[in-house]
Amino acid sequence: MNLSADIDATASEADLDDPSGRLAAYLGRTQTPLDLLALMTLWIVVVPPWDFGSAHDASTIAWIVRIGLSVVYGLDMAIRSVLAKRHWRYIRRHPVGLLVVVIPTLRVILSLRLVRSLFRRGHLPRFLLAAALLVLNGAVIVYLFERHAAGGNIHTLGESVWWSLVTVTTVGYGDYTPVTPQGRIAAIFIMAIGILTLAVVTAQVSSSFVDQAARRRAGTAPGDSGTPDLVELSRRLDRIEQLLTTRLPEPH
Repeated sequence: MNLSADIDATASEADLDDPSGRLAAYLGRTQTPLDLLALMTLWIVVVPPWDFGSAHDASTIAWIVRIGLSVVYGLDMAIRSVLAKRHWRYIRRHPVGLLVVVIPTLRVILSLRLVRSLFRRGHLPRFLLAAALLVLNGAVIVYLFERHAAGGNIHTLGESVWWSLVTVTTVGYGDYTPVTPQGRIAAIFIMAIGILTLAVVTAQVSSSFVDQAARRRAGTAPGDSGTPDLVELSRRLDRIEQLLTTRLPEPH
């Protein structure tokens, strides 16, 4: 079963289920926000339910988030099926969408396509947003594993967020450190995100400077592609035609 095919509407499906184009327009507006929502709740997938603590602590928040995600994904599936021309046929052809409503944590698997697409050129703001969400997830994960650890010094969510920001920026003050194996594994991923973010930002900035230098050498403005548009081409053709008609001798 191809999970990503459940979310992405292909051209053939659009012809059969969406002759008016409303479903495709809805998918174009909502799938990226839903992917970001799934990335925001990555900590529910990583941390086991028995590590959330007492019923009045993080476990209550976890259950509220799970139920809220089921409601959101259920509404999304209902809207998609209503917009489709054949409602029940659309539901039968997208069983993973129904499964995500029951088990909302599976939506994280589908949201990984967003992370993969962020490495394309020109997606720096979206990449930074996804990286920030992953770092915040790492902070929550480290907090849940470290808050009751023996010998640990990360006991509040604020301390975990501070430690994550210090780690992702490669500063590393050392005032807070994870001591559990799970917390250290999460720290490795946060370090990797920091290094990757610095590399992507550096590459984007370098590419921008190279493009500007190339445009200056070509004598074009930064916002100019250097390629004449259709109006300019038409004017040039008119001038060429005028030159030809004025210079060619008239027939006797």
